[in-house]
Amino acid sequence: MSVQQIPTGKIIDGEEVIAIELTNSKGTYVKIFNYGAIINKFIVENAKGEKQDIVLGFDTFEEYLDPAYLSGYPYLGAVVGRYANRIKNGNFTIDGENYQLAQNAGTDTLHGGIEGFDKKVWDIVEISEGPQSSVTLQYESVDGEENFPGNLIIDLTFELTENDELILSYEAETDQATAINLTHHGYFNLAPNGGNIKDHKQQIFASNYLEQDDNYSVTGKLIPVEGTALDFTKLKPIGQDWDAEEGYDQTFVLDKIYGDLSLATKTIEEESGLVLSVYTTEPVAHLYTSKYLEVKNGKGGKDYGNFGAFCVETQHHPNAINIPSFPSTVLKPEDLYTQTTIYKVSLNR
Repeated sequence: MSVQQIPTGKIIDGEEVIAIELTNSKGTYVKIFNYGAIINKFIVENAKGEKQDIVLGFDTFEEYLDPAYLSGYPYLGAVVGRYANRIKNGNFTIDGENYQLAQNAGTDTLHGGIEGFDKKVWDIVEISEGPQSSVTLQYESVDGEENFPGNLIIDLTFELTENDELILSYEAETDQATAINLTHHGYFNLAPNGGNIKDHKQQIFASNYLEQDDNYSVTGKLIPVEGTALDFTKLKPIGQDWDAEEGYDQTFVLDKIYGDLSLATKTIEEESGLVLSVYTTEPVAHLYTSKYLEVKNGKGGKDYGNFGAFCVETQHHPNAINIPSFPSTVLKPEDLYTQTTIYKVSLNR
């Protein structure tokens, strides 16, 4: 197992952007930038014995800052915070105090506002080269950042195991009650040559999904997946039942005990023989099939288009800060926020 730090030569807000490379004894390799906690590469061996990168991104760090990319910004491979997904009307109340956030998705707030955790340089606070290589990144979000209350300190550890598991462990503390809902926005494609992910086979261990309004904001209503195009309780091609113009952009309520680490989703691609299993302590998984993805000159000069990847965003229920019946997304000073999500790669034998 090895860990390497490689300076990119880029300074943002006075902080140096570093690439951290994690490699296990099998040659499985993960590259992470401390800017946005971006997973830039996730290279594994497929069933043909070929090395294959299963995440979308760019060949150089500078390309993540390109204005053309940012104009249709898809959060490629980045952490999302303080609050994943949408907050209805960008508004919430904690302890009788009302907070109005920037409305950057119509009238709603998306993924933390104008400048979320995805556009921050995180501190590298710990490196480990033991039996399992890891790096811990830390970011302090100050009181009032994006108009969220409280000084919030977040630790995010990336750990690569010998079993080809990439483990993301989050911890956060605050000095004032605040809203928090973190996730990671990796874009995956398990096919050797990329392309449309409609033939990837998908399973989601969820009997219900969350109703959304016309702006994809959660209303609070749970709807059974049975008999709908959203039924992934059994393995099926992603594109089997979808609306080919819309794909999926939906939150699924996992069939699990709240807080337990359990299998949330499984994705299989036949040509590569790769399986991506996602385990999480979180109560929901949001499946996004990249309807709005339009990125020019990705890795190897390849363009990434609509439905060219899938995201499994593990998190608390979106808009839960405004829906009392959902698990709470309020973090108080006396509490510790924790979350674990595992992306495990294996072969379909």
